Amino acid sequence: MTRMTQTSWTAASDMDAAFEIRSFVPDTDRITEGWAPQAEQFRKSWPHSKLGLSYGDDPRQKIDLFLPDGEPQGLMVFTHGGYWVAFDNSWWSHLAAGMLAHGWAVALSNYRLAIQVSMEELAGDVAAAIALAGQQVAGPIVLTGHSAGGHLTALMASSDRLAAPLRDRLARVMPISGLFDLRPLLQTARNNDLKMTPASAAALSPLLLTPQADFDLLCVVGADERPEFLRQNTMLAPVWAGLGIDGRAVELAGLHHFDVIDGLADPDSLMCRFLAGH
Repeated sequence: MTRMTQTSWTAASDMDAAFEIRSFVPDTDRITEGWAPQAEQFRKSWPHSKLGLSYGDDPRQKIDLFLPDGEPQGLMVFTHGGYWVAFDNSWWSHLAAGMLAHGWAVALSNYRLAIQVSMEELAGDVAAAIALAGQQVAGPIVLTGHSAGGHLTALMASSDRLAAPLRDRLARVMPISGLFDLRPLLQTARNNDLKMTPASAAALSPLLLTPQADFDLLCVVGADERPEFLRQNTMLAPVWAGLGIDGRAVELAGLHHFDVIDGLADPDSLMCRFLAGH
Protein backbone atom coordinates (compact mmCIF):
# COMPACT_ATOMS: atom_id res chain seq x y z
CA MET A 1 0.00 0.00 0.00
CA THR A 2 1.26 3.47 -0.87
CA ARG A 3 1.39 5.85 2.07
CA MET A 4 0.81 9.52 1.49
CA THR A 5 1.42 12.54 3.70
CA GLN A 6 -0.64 15.53 2.74
CA THR A 7 -0.71 19.14 3.87
CA SER A 8 -3.68 21.26 2.84
CA TRP A 9 -4.18 25.00 2.90
CA THR A 10 -7.46 26.88 2.83
CA ALA A 11 -7.57 30.13 0.92
CA ALA A 12 -8.39 33.20 3.00
CA SER A 13 -11.93 34.28 2.22
CA ASP A 14 -11.20 37.87 3.26
CA MET A 15 -7.71 39.11 2.46
CA ASP A 16 -8.25 42.36 4.34
CA ALA A 17 -8.87 40.33 7.50
CA ALA A 18 -5.91 38.08 6.74
CA PHE A 19 -3.54 41.04 6.92
CA GLU A 20 -5.28 42.80 9.82
CA ILE A 21 -3.17 42.86 12.98
CA ARG A 22 -4.15 45.53 15.47
CA SER A 23 -7.66 44.30 16.30
CA PHE A 24 -6.39 40.80 17.07
CA VAL A 25 -3.73 41.75 19.64
CA PRO A 26 -4.82 42.79 23.14
CA ASP A 27 -3.44 46.14 24.34
CA THR A 28 -2.14 47.07 20.90
CA ASP A 29 -2.35 50.80 21.60
CA ARG A 30 -0.57 50.47 24.95
CA ILE A 31 2.25 48.48 23.35
CA THR A 32 2.79 50.73 20.35
CA GLU A 33 2.49 53.94 22.36
CA GLY A 34 5.28 52.67 24.60
CA TRP A 35 7.81 52.40 21.78
CA ALA A 36 8.51 56.10 21.22
CA PRO A 37 9.27 56.96 24.90
CA GLN A 38 11.58 53.96 25.21
CA ALA A 39 13.36 54.96 22.01
CA GLU A 40 13.73 58.57 23.10
CA GLN A 41 15.16 57.57 26.45
CA PHE A 42 17.66 55.29 24.75
CA ARG A 43 18.82 58.05 22.40
CA LYS A 44 19.33 60.39 25.35
CA SER A 45 21.29 57.83 27.33
CA TRP A 46 23.51 56.23 24.67
CA PRO A 47 26.82 58.13 24.53
CA HIS A 48 28.00 57.17 21.03
CA SER A 49 25.54 58.11 18.30
CA LYS A 50 25.24 59.94 15.00
CA LEU A 51 21.63 60.96 14.52
CA GLY A 52 19.96 62.15 11.35
CA LEU A 53 22.67 61.26 8.85
CA SER A 54 21.22 62.12 5.44
CA TYR A 55 21.31 60.15 2.20
CA GLY A 56 18.87 62.40 0.29
CA ASP A 57 17.02 65.70 0.23
CA ASP A 58 13.75 64.53 1.80
CA PRO A 59 13.54 64.85 5.62
CA ARG A 60 12.74 61.13 5.84
CA GLN A 61 15.87 60.10 3.95
CA LYS A 62 18.13 59.62 6.94
CA ILE A 63 19.61 57.08 9.29
CA ASP A 64 20.41 57.05 13.00
CA LEU A 65 23.67 55.30 13.84
CA PHE A 66 24.62 53.97 17.28
CA LEU A 67 28.20 52.94 17.93
CA PRO A 68 29.48 50.51 20.58
CA ASP A 69 32.31 51.07 22.99
CA GLY A 70 35.48 50.31 21.05
CA GLU A 71 35.90 49.21 17.44
CA PRO A 72 32.65 47.78 15.98
CA GLN A 73 32.52 44.06 15.25
CA GLY A 74 30.32 44.89 12.27
CA LEU A 75 27.12 46.68 11.32
CA MET A 76 23.49 45.78 11.88
CA VAL A 77 20.84 47.66 9.89
CA PHE A 78 17.25 47.64 11.17
CA THR A 79 14.37 48.66 8.89
CA HIS A 80 11.13 49.64 10.59
CA GLY A 81 7.60 48.49 9.83
CA GLY A 82 4.25 50.21 9.56
CA TYR A 83 2.75 48.61 6.43
CA TRP A 84 5.00 50.86 4.34
CA VAL A 85 2.78 53.86 5.19
CA ALA A 86 3.46 54.71 8.87
CA PHE A 87 6.08 55.35 11.58
CA ASP A 88 9.71 56.35 11.25
CA ASN A 89 12.98 55.06 12.67
CA SER A 90 12.78 57.18 15.84
CA TRP A 91 10.26 54.74 17.36
CA TRP A 92 12.74 51.87 17.70
CA SER A 93 16.09 53.25 18.84
CA HIS A 94 15.99 51.07 21.98
CA LEU A 95 16.11 47.93 19.84
CA ALA A 96 19.76 48.72 19.15
CA ALA A 97 20.70 47.67 22.69
CA GLY A 98 21.10 43.95 22.05
CA MET A 99 23.61 44.16 19.24
CA LEU A 100 25.46 47.08 20.82
CA ALA A 101 26.09 44.78 23.76
CA HIS A 102 27.73 42.36 21.33
CA GLY A 103 30.00 45.14 20.11
CA TRP A 104 28.20 45.82 16.83
CA ALA A 105 27.24 49.21 15.42
CA VAL A 106 23.53 49.59 14.73
CA ALA A 107 21.90 51.75 12.05
CA LEU A 108 18.17 52.42 11.99
CA SER A 109 17.09 53.24 8.47
CA ASN A 110 14.31 55.61 7.53
CA TYR A 111 12.57 55.95 4.19
CA ARG A 112 9.86 57.83 2.36
CA LEU A 113 6.46 56.20 2.71
CA ALA A 114 4.27 54.60 0.06
CA ILE A 115 1.79 57.45 0.45
CA GLN A 116 4.55 59.75 -0.85
CA VAL A 117 6.40 57.67 -3.45
CA SER A 118 6.08 54.37 -5.28
CA MET A 119 7.00 51.12 -3.56
CA GLU A 120 9.98 50.86 -5.92
CA GLU A 121 11.23 54.30 -4.86
CA LEU A 122 10.67 53.35 -1.23
CA ALA A 123 12.83 50.26 -1.72
CA GLY A 124 15.49 52.44 -3.32
CA ASP A 125 15.54 54.57 -0.19
CA VAL A 126 16.24 51.54 1.98
CA ALA A 127 19.11 50.47 -0.27
CA ALA A 128 20.55 53.99 -0.08
CA ALA A 129 20.21 53.99 3.71
CA ILE A 130 22.14 50.73 3.95
CA ALA A 131 24.82 52.11 1.63
CA LEU A 132 25.26 55.20 3.82
CA ALA A 133 25.47 53.07 6.97
CA GLY A 134 28.02 50.84 5.26
CA GLN A 135 30.20 53.87 4.54
CA GLN A 136 30.22 54.74 8.23
CA VAL A 137 31.15 51.31 9.62
CA ALA A 138 33.54 48.67 8.29
CA GLY A 139 33.22 44.92 8.60
CA PRO A 140 30.39 42.43 8.07
CA ILE A 141 26.81 43.61 7.62
CA VAL A 142 23.68 41.94 8.99
CA LEU A 143 20.18 43.05 8.03
CA THR A 144 16.96 42.83 10.01
CA GLY A 145 13.58 44.51 10.02
CA HIS A 146 10.04 44.07 11.24
CA SER A 147 6.77 43.58 9.34
CA ALA A 148 7.02 45.86 6.28
CA GLY A 149 10.65 46.19 7.33
CA GLY A 150 10.93 42.42 7.30
CA HIS A 151 9.81 42.44 3.69
CA LEU A 152 12.27 45.22 2.85
CA THR A 153 15.08 43.36 4.63
CA ALA A 154 14.56 40.28 2.48
CA LEU A 155 14.17 42.44 -0.62
CA MET A 156 17.53 44.11 0.03
CA ALA A 157 19.15 40.67 0.01
CA SER A 158 17.75 39.83 -3.43
CA SER A 159 18.09 40.80 -7.07
CA ASP A 160 21.06 43.15 -6.89
CA ARG A 161 19.40 45.74 -4.69
CA LEU A 162 22.75 46.41 -3.04
CA ALA A 163 25.97 47.31 -4.84
CA ALA A 164 28.68 44.66 -5.05
CA PRO A 165 30.89 45.96 -2.20
CA LEU A 166 27.93 45.80 0.19
CA ARG A 167 26.83 42.38 -1.08
CA ASP A 168 30.29 41.02 -0.35
CA ARG A 169 29.94 42.12 3.29
CA LEU A 170 26.48 40.65 3.83
CA ALA A 171 26.71 37.90 6.46
CA ARG A 172 23.24 37.30 7.91
CA VAL A 173 19.67 38.33 7.08
CA MET A 174 16.80 38.10 9.58
CA PRO A 175 13.33 39.27 8.55
CA ILE A 176 10.91 39.48 11.50
CA SER A 177 7.18 39.01 10.78
CA GLY A 178 8.03 39.59 7.15
CA LEU A 179 5.89 39.35 4.04
CA PHE A 180 7.70 37.72 1.15
CA ASP A 181 4.95 37.48 -1.46
CA LEU A 182 3.13 40.78 -1.93
CA ARG A 183 0.68 39.55 -4.55
CA PRO A 184 -2.07 38.71 -2.02
CA LEU A 185 -2.05 42.37 -0.96
CA LEU A 186 -3.44 43.25 -4.39
CA GLN A 187 -6.76 41.94 -3.08
CA THR A 188 -6.80 44.27 -0.06
CA ALA A 189 -7.87 47.84 0.59
CA ARG A 190 -4.28 48.54 1.68
CA ASN A 191 -3.29 48.52 -1.96
CA ASN A 192 -5.16 51.79 -2.35
CA ASP A 193 -2.12 53.31 -0.64
CA LEU A 194 0.52 50.95 -2.00
CA LYS A 195 -0.71 51.25 -5.60
CA MET A 196 0.92 48.01 -6.68
CA THR A 197 0.11 46.32 -9.96
CA PRO A 198 0.45 42.57 -10.53
CA ALA A 199 3.78 43.24 -12.21
CA SER A 200 5.17 45.51 -9.48
CA ALA A 201 3.95 43.22 -6.68
CA ALA A 202 5.81 40.33 -8.28
CA ALA A 203 8.94 42.42 -8.82
CA LEU A 204 8.91 43.42 -5.14
CA SER A 205 8.30 39.91 -3.75
CA PRO A 206 11.50 38.32 -2.38
CA LEU A 207 9.93 34.86 -2.75
CA LEU A 208 10.05 35.31 -6.52
CA LEU A 209 13.56 36.77 -6.60
CA THR A 210 17.11 35.45 -6.40
CA PRO A 211 19.26 36.08 -3.33
CA GLN A 212 22.24 38.19 -4.26
CA ALA A 213 24.96 37.00 -1.90
CA ASP A 214 26.08 34.10 0.28
CA PHE A 215 24.50 34.73 3.70
CA ASP A 216 22.66 32.87 6.44
CA LEU A 217 18.91 33.42 6.67
CA LEU A 218 16.62 33.25 9.70
CA CYS A 219 12.93 34.08 9.26
CA VAL A 220 11.33 34.88 12.63
CA VAL A 221 7.69 35.24 13.63
CA GLY A 222 5.77 35.07 16.90
CA ALA A 223 3.78 31.86 17.29
CA ASP A 224 0.71 33.93 18.22
CA GLU A 225 0.89 35.85 14.95
CA ARG A 226 -1.93 36.01 12.39
CA PRO A 227 -2.19 32.94 10.10
CA GLU A 228 -1.10 34.80 6.96
CA PHE A 229 2.10 35.99 8.63
CA LEU A 230 2.76 32.47 9.92
CA ARG A 231 2.24 31.10 6.41
CA GLN A 232 4.53 33.65 4.79
CA ASN A 233 7.24 33.06 7.40
CA THR A 234 7.53 29.44 6.25
CA MET A 235 7.93 30.28 2.58
CA LEU A 236 11.25 32.02 1.99
CA ALA A 237 13.86 29.74 3.56
CA PRO A 238 12.97 26.57 1.60
CA VAL A 239 12.77 28.45 -1.70
CA TRP A 240 16.08 30.23 -1.17
CA ALA A 241 17.66 26.98 0.04
CA GLY A 242 17.23 25.76 -3.53
CA LEU A 243 19.23 28.81 -4.60
CA GLY A 244 22.15 28.13 -2.28
CA ILE A 245 21.16 29.95 0.93
CA ASP A 246 21.37 28.26 4.34
CA GLY A 247 18.21 29.26 6.16
CA ARG A 248 15.49 28.32 8.55
CA ALA A 249 12.20 29.66 9.84
CA VAL A 250 11.24 29.79 13.51
CA GLU A 251 8.10 30.61 15.48
CA LEU A 252 8.76 32.07 18.93
CA ALA A 253 6.29 30.77 21.51
CA GLY A 254 4.01 33.20 23.30
CA LEU A 255 4.85 36.18 21.11
CA HIS A 256 2.70 38.17 18.68
CA HIS A 257 3.26 40.79 16.00
CA PHE A 258 3.97 43.67 18.37
CA ASP A 259 6.22 42.06 20.99
CA VAL A 260 8.28 39.65 18.89
CA ILE A 261 10.75 42.48 18.18
CA ASP A 262 11.56 42.95 21.87
CA GLY A 263 14.27 40.32 21.53
CA LEU A 264 16.42 42.76 19.58
CA ALA A 265 17.00 44.66 22.81
CA ASP A 266 18.19 41.49 24.60
CA PRO A 267 21.75 40.37 23.75
CA ASP A 268 20.95 36.83 24.93
CA SER A 269 17.91 36.39 22.66
CA LEU A 270 17.89 33.94 19.76
CA MET A 271 17.66 36.88 17.37
CA CYS A 272 20.71 38.73 18.67
CA ARG A 273 22.76 35.57 18.97
CA PHE A 274 21.98 34.74 15.35
CA LEU A 275 22.79 38.23 14.11
CA ALA A 276 26.04 38.31 16.07
CA GLY A 277 27.06 34.93 14.65
CA HIS A 278 27.02 33.11 17.99
